[in-house]
Amino acid sequence: MIAILRSIVYNIAFHSIGSLLVIFALICSLAGQDGVIFGARCWAKWQGFCARFILGIRFKFEGTIDQSQALYVIKHESMLEAMQTLTFFDRPIVVMKDELLHIPLWGRASRLHGSIGVERDAGGSAMRAMIASAKAGKATGRPIVLFPEGTRVAVGESPELKAGMAGLYKILGLKVVPIALNTGRLWPRGFTKYAGVVTVKIGETIPAGLPREEIEARVHQAINALNAPSTSA
Repeated sequence: MIAILRSIVYNIAFHSIGSLLVIFALICSLAGQDGVIFGARCWAKWQGFCARFILGIRFKFEGTIDQSQALYVIKHESMLEAMQTLTFFDRPIVVMKDELLHIPLWGRASRLHGSIGVERDAGGSAMRAMIASAKAGKATGRPIVLFPEGTRVAVGESPELKAGMAGLYKILGLKVVPIALNTGRLWPRGFTKYAGVVTVKIGETIPAGLPREEIEARVHQAINALNAPSTSA
């Protein structure tokens, strides 16, 4: 019952103020991309504040994100890590499902932020556009963030990685930093969220230029490092 009540208060607090912060980010975009990045970070920090002080969710980091340019590949168990990506990194370029970039207001702000959309059933022209966007993102020197499983997975699951991860790795020629986390036990699908500690484990940096089979195997192992089943707090 406490978790349900917390979740109700969280949704009211986050979405009411969060909607205004999306508009704020769009207004900040008038000052250029640095403006929208600042506004989007305010939105993400508000979400993190609500998660911490209303839901009782805290983050514990094992290792450090050094903010250098790399392809950061992150385990995807919930929307929590997707939102908090903007606080994990100072100026990330996030690769995400293209339909998210069509959400009114939020999608516009995300595009201005530099997000790259990926269509699940992309044709040749869409793939070429995505690759061009990724190369342009690399030219900025900003870190590029990818959820290589393509969608949220249940706690304990470790599906094969989508082919796009290896493709971007080869095209961009960047080192890879894998990140494991266990948000799913506290932030499952559905309405109710639970208090507890999320562990974020920064894996060993993987160099550029490895064969596809090796990079996929190393990333798969690293992002699933926290896959021990766990019960909700």
